[in-house]
Parts: sequence; structure tokens; C-alpha cells
Amino acid sequence: MGTGNEANGGGSSGLTRRRVCTFRKDDFLPEESFRSWGNYASALKQTPHRLVDRIFTRSSVEAELEVKARSGNEMKRTLSWWDLMWFGMGAVIGAGIFVLTGLEAREHAGPAVVLSYAVSGLSALLSVFCYTEFAVEIPVAGGSFAYLRVELGDFVAFIAAGNILLEYVIGGAAVARSWTSYFATLCNHDPDDFRILVHGLAPGYNLLDPIAVGIMIVICIIAVLSTKGSSRLNYIASVVHLVVILFIIIAGLIKADPKNYTPFAPFGPRGIFKASAVLFFAYVGFDAVSTMAEETKNPARDVPIGLVGSMVITTTIYCLLAITLCLMQPYTSIDVNAPFSRAFEMVGWSWAQYVVAAGALKGMTSVLLVSAVGQARYLTHIARTHMMPPWFAKVDHKTGTPINATIVMLAATAVIALFTDLGILSSLLSISTLFIFTLVALALLVRRYYVSGETSPEQRNKLIAFLTLIIGSSIVTSAYWGISKSASIAINIFLLGSIDKHSFERFAAWTALLLVYYLFFGLHASYDTAKAFDVKAGQEGMYRKVEEGQVSSATISGFDGVDTRNAPSTPAP
Repeated sequence: MGTGNEANGGGSSGLTRRRVCTFRKDDFLPEESFRSWGNYASALKQTPHRLVDRIFTRSSVEAELEVKARSGNEMKRTLSWWDLMWFGMGAVIGAGIFVLTGLEAREHAGPAVVLSYAVSGLSALLSVFCYTEFAVEIPVAGGSFAYLRVELGDFVAFIAAGNILLEYVIGGAAVARSWTSYFATLCNHDPDDFRILVHGLAPGYNLLDPIAVGIMIVICIIAVLSTKGSSRLNYIASVVHLVVILFIIIAGLIKADPKNYTPFAPFGPRGIFKASAVLFFAYVGFDAVSTMAEETKNPARDVPIGLVGSMVITTTIYCLLAITLCLMQPYTSIDVNAPFSRAFEMVGWSWAQYVVAAGALKGMTSVLLVSAVGQARYLTHIARTHMMPPWFAKVDHKTGTPINATIVMLAATAVIALFTDLGILSSLLSISTLFIFTLVALALLVRRYYVSGETSPEQRNKLIAFLTLIIGSSIVTSAYWGISKSASIAINIFLLGSIDKHSFERFAAWTALLLVYYLFFGLHASYDTAKAFDVKAGQEGMYRKVEEGQVSSATISGFDGVDTRNAPSTPAP
């Protein structure tokens, strides 16, 4: 491979190492379509053809594994199933349980919030099974983006990719703002005492949170230094966190009053499911474990144990905490900002609120750290396909981490955390997450029942009809509050039907923005990259045939006339 390719993610030479943090045009738009304005105009004219090509073209497992070379350096394989399990719990147990439990119990579900957690947990567990199967077979940093590229094609994968990135940015911002709330409790202050009110901004965006930005900066520094170091820090923080959770459950049940569980479901079934849709946020983060398959010693064994084990433990903990909170006080008196801390204060154990606040801070710190690791790896693999600029795909040779992707994603998270209220963040996050999990479940069905070149048209049409039936019935079920048997897909769509209108409007606006970017940039960059890969694969296949005596040397000589160094997606030197 030539020096130019190495400089832009094609190899692992010293030249690559020196140029990880450069800011040249070819680090962002190296493809043939962007080499001149004429080329770009020509590419835009071909947009319909290229769009159809990308919609109906599926990647392959081999291609997803091959693109790892575009990061310039390998990520270090240092993680075991033990690391992944603690990463999973560290990623999930945080702001959702310590903040949203009180909010949803008081406003939507009452003591029946435990059922809301059970429904969300079931949906998350089914999604975990889907992720586990994919992560074992496609052990790359791209997670669900890579899985969708292989099974549903480039276009669907890109739309999902944009929402994956949105999910991580919003999730991190929500946890960072919750970190401020519990820090305020620890300091005997109201959370708004640490925020800056700006009257010129709209409600929901006018309380600036500088502490949230500060914690994101600290997390960024830790995440770029070492994945294994992040794992050790997460392990320590998670152990402390679990000790605090056990304290909350035991001490809280000592102060329990069964009368507080009456009425059990004051808002009825609709309230339970409405709360469940928002509380799905509490399970967000487990997919970050699947992005670490590339850094796992034995993905086939470690990923399933880490993912499933962490989700089962997390769901159990959530249900126990929800029961404890609602037994300690009437749901109408639950504090929505720091429910567990205030609950202990109300039952006369004021000192316990500081233990709870300290444990919550530990848990949220773990969530932020694991989220930072996961989101950077998503962006890294997306950039390897050139749907995002390849500059984000660079892996530092010293730390073995994607520094560029980590810094940019956490900077975006810090900006959102500075402005946006938790309620707005959590609802929008749930939409993105449920949308992605539904696509992954669909992709798994396609993987099991459709093989390009082998599945007959008749069987393919049956599969399409079956998938249409599942999705259609699930949407109808969501609308009429019925019962569906379509497992992960149906539950996810059902929960989507419980989210408010304004969140869907924000989701639609974000998706529209993604489409604009894709049609003007991402489509042409990924098309050029894919065609260059096809040329390279064809050339390598021809060489193998010559070695096996299947074609003559004259044929390969003619094929050598193709100059792959200037193929559409090959980065310039």
C-alpha cells in the first residue's frame, strides 16, 4: 500500500502516526468526488443513481473487518468478559434510576413504576440478545452501524448512525446535568443554585450548567488516555456504586410503609407504559459494550457473557430500587430532582442523603466514561466507511484510542449539556434508542432468513411480507394499546407510541438534517469508497486466480492497467 494511503488511514507506518491530528482537506474529503468543483458537480448529477446503489447494496462481514485498516493503527485487545460486564453496568446504572424514577413515579406511573422498569427491561434484554449475536459474528468497533450495513444496506445504516451519535450525545448531556443535581444535593444546595439563568433563551434551554461541561472535560481526558485504564476506573467506581445501591435497598426497606403502595397504579395502564417509554433511557448504554468487541480478547465468549450478564443484573437492581423508593414515601411527595436523597431526609435519616448522593455521582461518572468510550468507537467505524470524514477514524499509535472522535463527540455533548433541560433530553433520547434497537432486531431477522445469491425470490418475498406484517401490526398495536407477539420489534414500537409529540418533532428535524448531509456529502464519499474497495477486491481476486493457474498472466497484465492509487475513495497523499 502506498505512502499516501498510509497517511490517510490505509496503513500503520510512522507517517500515519505523525499525521493523526492534521487538518488538511484530504483528511476530511479525500474522495474523487471532492477533488474539484467539477467532480463535485458531476457527482451531484449522479445522486439518484448513487442513492439507489447505496440503498440496495449490502456490505459484508469481510468488508467490515477490512475497513479497520483505515484507522492507521490497531486498537489494543485488552478486555475480558469481566471488564465487559462491569462496563455494561457502568454504562447503564446512572441518571435513569437516580433521577427519572422519581419523575415518572410522581407524574405518570405511581408505585407501578416497577412495572414500567420491567417492561423497559424486557425490551432492552431482547435487544441485548440481538446485539450479542451480531457482536460475536462481526467483532468491530462499529456496533449496530456495522450490523445494519451488512444486513440492511448503507442508506439505512447511515440514518441509524446519525441517531446512534445523537443517542450518545444526548445521553451524555442528560447524565452530565444529573451529575450537577446530585452534586448540589451533596453540597446542601438546590441544583439551580449552580446553574446560570439566561432570560434571553427559551424555557428548557435557559439554565446554563457549567459544572456539566467541567465533568465532560475530565471524562474526555481519561477516555483518550487508555481503554484499559478507563476499564479499571470504571470497575472501581462501579463497585462503590453497587455498595451504595445495596445500602439504599436495605436501609430503605427498613423505613418502608406498605400503605404508600396504595393506590398502586393511580394513572392506569397508559401511565405505566408512558413511564416505560421514558424509563427506557435508564437502559441506554449497553450497546456501548458491543462497540468494544474489537478490543476484546475473545469476542465469541466474552461479549455474550458481558452483555447479557450486565443487563440481567441491572434490571433486577432497577426493580428493587423502584419498589424501595415508593415504599418509603407516597408517590405524590417524591422529589423529582433527587428522589432517593430526599426520601431518606423525609423519613428522618438526613445523613443518608449524602451517602446516596455520593453513590449517584460515582454511578453517573461511570456512565459518562463508558459512554465516551462507546460513542468514539461508533464514530470511528462510521468514518472508516467515509460516511463521515475519515479524520475521525484515526487511532493514536501510543494510546490505541480514537482521539479525534473522542474529543469531537464529547465537545458536542458538553455544548448540549450546557443548555438543555433533562426532560427534553430524556424523551428525545428514548426515540433515537428505540428506533435503533428496532432496526437491529429487523436486521437480525434478515440475517437469519436471507442470503444474497442463495435465497430464492419467492422466499425473499415471503420474508418481506413477514417483516411488513410484524411492523404494521406493531404500529397498530401501539395505536390501540393491544398485545403483540413480535418480541423486540413490537415492544420497541409500542414504547415509541407513548412518547410526546414535541420529541417526535425534534427527532424528525434531526433526521431531515441527516438526509441533507447524506445527499450532499456522505452518499458520494461512501459511494467512491465502496467502488474503490470493489476495484481492489477484484484485483486481488485476479492475482489469486493467476497463482492458482485459472487465468493467464496476460489477463492480469491488462488488469494491472487499473490505477487503484487514484480510485475514487483512495485518500490523497
